[in-house]
Amino acid sequence: MRFGLTRRYYVYGREKVVQVLLLLCALVSVFTTLGIIIVLLLQTIDFFKEVSLWDFLTDTQWTPLFADKHFGILPLLSGTLLTSTIALAVSVPLGLMIAIYLSEYAAKPVRKAVKPFLEVLAGIPTIVYGYFALVTVTPLLQKLIPSLSGFNALSPGIVMGIMILPLVTSLSEDALRVVPNGLREGGYALGASRLQVSLSIVFPSAFSGIIASVILAFSRAIGETMIVAIAAGQLPNLTANPLNPVSTMTAYIVGVSQGDTPYGTLSYNTIFAVAITLFLFTFLLNIISFRIRKRFLAIGGD
Repeated sequence: MRFGLTRRYYVYGREKVVQVLLLLCALVSVFTTLGIIIVLLLQTIDFFKEVSLWDFLTDTQWTPLFADKHFGILPLLSGTLLTSTIALAVSVPLGLMIAIYLSEYAAKPVRKAVKPFLEVLAGIPTIVYGYFALVTVTPLLQKLIPSLSGFNALSPGIVMGIMILPLVTSLSEDALRVVPNGLREGGYALGASRLQVSLSIVFPSAFSGIIASVILAFSRAIGETMIVAIAAGQLPNLTANPLNPVSTMTAYIVGVSQGDTPYGTLSYNTIFAVAITLFLFTFLLNIISFRIRKRFLAIGGD
């Protein structure tokens, strides 16, 4: 009896220790996130003491390192959205077709063989993608489009689309596979072909999960740094033409963080103003994606 009580206390104590360790791990991530936000806010406040929010949001030039200084975020924002949109134009159609094939057509051995190859794309370092865009994709595109600049938005956008292809494919396939088989069998019972069942029944049923995957891919493309820093040109340019060089928010942060800009100056604080804009942008996209995925999981659970 006494041995049983001792063992029970031992198991209870071990469970409490594990619980405390897990809680500490969770708190580390929470306090790290809060610390990053506080640092960004403090430096951003110093920036906005000297630059008005209106100029930051509406000025069409971004030249904080020049003698004639302008602090409009629009050129960096347009460059970010332009490269990210090109990436989605590449990854979404291709990723959805692969996801439909893997979910509805591929035999189990084929699916097991194809998915690891796709995952390899996600494991390639982004700096490799950047040089691939600069030394391979851009020269190839210049043969088709002679007016294409050596640095441009098109080449890194295409390569970013290849980079986020596994993300779109994997999440979309998960969304398609959890659609109840009863819906497919109902379609076949009505005489529909496999293509009709895939596009008219399964795809609409998984639509919320697919939208969530697209938003997450968009968020990933917006935060990408190395590819655009190497191949896009780092030239703040308010343009919608993908043939021109552009600069994104992440590329600007990398460029100014290399040590040439004195610490504590207004030019240095632009890093944090751009960083908090990027943070708010991706945070909003992640919230939208989380809410859509939550709804999708609730529907899948039913």
